[in-house]
Amino acid sequence: MRGEFHKIRRLPPYVFEQVNRRKAELRAEGADIIDLGMGNPDLPTPPHIIEKLAETARKPDVHGYSASRGIPGLRRALVGYYKRRFDVTLDKDREVVVTLGSKEGFANLAQAITAPGDIILAPDPSYPLHHFGFIMAGAAIRAIPAETSVAYLRGVEKAIRYAVPSPTAMVLCYPSNPTAEVCDLDFYKDAVALAKKHDIYILSDLAYNEIYFDEPTPSILQVDGARDIAVETTTMSKTYSMAGWRIGFAAGNERLIAALARVKSYLDYGAYTPIQVAACAALDGPQDCVDEVRDIYRSRRDILVESFKRAGWDVPVPRASMFAWAPVPEQCGDIKSLEFSLQLMEEAHVAVAPGGAFGELGDRHVRIALVENEQRIRQAARNIKKFLSSRSAC
Repeated sequence: MRGEFHKIRRLPPYVFEQVNRRKAELRAEGADIIDLGMGNPDLPTPPHIIEKLAETARKPDVHGYSASRGIPGLRRALVGYYKRRFDVTLDKDREVVVTLGSKEGFANLAQAITAPGDIILAPDPSYPLHHFGFIMAGAAIRAIPAETSVAYLRGVEKAIRYAVPSPTAMVLCYPSNPTAEVCDLDFYKDAVALAKKHDIYILSDLAYNEIYFDEPTPSILQVDGARDIAVETTTMSKTYSMAGWRIGFAAGNERLIAALARVKSYLDYGAYTPIQVAACAALDGPQDCVDEVRDIYRSRRDILVESFKRAGWDVPVPRASMFAWAPVPEQCGDIKSLEFSLQLMEEAHVAVAPGGAFGELGDRHVRIALVENEQRIRQAARNIKKFLSSRSAC
């Protein structure tokens, strides 16, 4: 029998799976685990979206194959959203593709544009797919430190000078998963100018664009000339609590969109039509539900930061996203993120995501998701206080 498949050899064991497996074992033993690990929204999908799904699903002619690019009405709804939110005018037929969530869109875009040996510049720490989507496509990743947006762009510029061959693309993700770092429009202007100067593409992940706590977050497509070199992926998952529905978008550069659409045409027939119609209702309908979701996450953020601080764990205040990015507490010494996460779950019954899953530079941090209610967050803080007070070093 031959050895392990080539692409599988390039993928390390999924760190989240180790945490999830132990979480399942503890729950099977009767433990009440407060799960702040996975970015899985606990809030309900707004009723008018569910009603549109059910109404459409009752029609006899909607259960066949859909359109790989997405139904025209949904692409039109995304165009309307970009116009309202960012004052950006898109062509629904040439600059927009509906995807099965932003993760699928990003992964298939990587497959579409990457040749073996290409160099891709990606942030560290970052969502794993920003690296491994390209690794699976045969690329080499240059991981750029991304503690701040300014530091990341400075690192990109340096990497471009020394990379052989020249990079194909750079990845952006703001608001950032996992760090909750944000950027402003000037950052995007500088990124576009740098990419044009060196003839590289920009792939921007905008999954958390509506979960902001200060000023509204910008889109790279607001920058003049950005559509010459940039594509942006978005999703309905977090904004409308539709994670399991698997519906998202890619928008921007016509050539990149065409490449993605061509790959998708071989792989899928688009999302289930009633889901796409319901997504139209989400984008075109009342947006007070989005404001409500944002307010809930803001309240949870404030309670988490305050209560964890009282428990002895200083958590930096996130400015956006549904996550906090926190250093491993000083009381735990020099242990890495996975060991800390497993100890916290075993002893405090609180699950968090190990920062090492997001890159080498994240291995002294953990990501904390705001996906439990306020009472459960306070209970987590009480458990953590006992956990931290029981040791001077783990």
